[in-house]
Amino acid sequence: MTSTTNRDRGAGGPLVPAWSAVASMTIGVFSLVTAEFLPASLLTPIAAELSISEGSAGQAVTTTALFGFISSLLITAAARGTDRRKLLMFFSALLVASNLFVAFAPGLPLLLFGRVLLGVALGGFWAMSTAVTMRLVPPALVPRALAILMSGVSVATVLAAPVGSYLGDLIGWRDVFLLAAALGLAALLAQWLTLPSLRPTGTAKLGTLVEVLRRPGIGLGMLAVLLVFGGHFVFFTYLRAYLESGSGFSIASISTILLGFGVANFLGTLLAGRLVQKSLRLTLVTAPLLMGTLALAIVAIGTNPVFDVLAVVLWGLFFGGVPVAWSSWIARTVPDEAESAGGLFVASINFAIGLGAGLGGVIFDFGGGMATTAMSGIVLILAAFSILVGVRSRTPVAVAA
Repeated sequence: MTSTTNRDRGAGGPLVPAWSAVASMTIGVFSLVTAEFLPASLLTPIAAELSISEGSAGQAVTTTALFGFISSLLITAAARGTDRRKLLMFFSALLVASNLFVAFAPGLPLLLFGRVLLGVALGGFWAMSTAVTMRLVPPALVPRALAILMSGVSVATVLAAPVGSYLGDLIGWRDVFLLAAALGLAALLAQWLTLPSLRPTGTAKLGTLVEVLRRPGIGLGMLAVLLVFGGHFVFFTYLRAYLESGSGFSIASISTILLGFGVANFLGTLLAGRLVQKSLRLTLVTAPLLMGTLALAIVAIGTNPVFDVLAVVLWGLFFGGVPVAWSSWIARTVPDEAESAGGLFVASINFAIGLGAGLGGVIFDFGGGMATTAMSGIVLILAAFSILVGVRSRTPVAVAA
């Protein structure tokens, strides 16, 4: 564990940066996001072995998102007196247990229970991660530490789907979740070795979330977040099933396509930083508009393997800018309560993932991949319109270099 000479100093941060602790947090984020997205690349074999439909298997995503939503809203107030080091290690232990339950699940009920545990871990860890990371380094190094933390998300986004799909075909989907459990165990061990004791600071209240949500424009913004991410996950959750059943791609080809999506998504994240500086509102509107147009173009053109590949890669590029743009919107519109607004943002995303995956599963079972793609396009176009009409951003708050 970290040296007592580098003890936590509350909001002021330590005297010396605890980079090893930041790295352990990053491994935790990478492990959680990887586990979250694995079912999207393994729906077909999971459904086949458990004798359920792809839509039913997709509820593994819905379940995680639902409990992630609840956990992200309640954990700060519920665990206000708990050492943050112990709390984060508890969530990492839940991650390990979750993957083990899924790996050995004989049927859908136990698989969904495992995903409930993941949802609690995901929502709780994310709710604490930014605030904890800010306490591991001096104030001047906070931006660098947060960038390192977010790199775990980017790498997981790039690797989870294609590697999960490839390994699932090679060793079976159950062994993929066993590997995910081992990754979570590595994160738990790293946190035990590096995280200092972090006493709670401040008094967390649920009323603060309500106060922020009632501010002018915030409610409309969160509704737009719900539409954007919900529209994305109606499409993305059932992407493998669509590519396999609609366009007839092999498992190896789908893994390559998903890798293209991940790389494009990473590049889109980098590009969005510059676009947001030029025009935040334009970035907020353009991303869902382009994604929705792509979805409707897929439906209009019909089954076309070449266009499907191009559309998936472009979708990854456009979606890469969505989290960056909305995080910037929160920083600009709620600078005095950014942590509470961030909690609402995470909760909105998880609710959107659950709603999108759940709705998409029903539509996929009844209408197939084209129907889910059409619904995704409609929701995303509606999202772009709602942002154009109702979402505004304030002038950025100057920050000293």
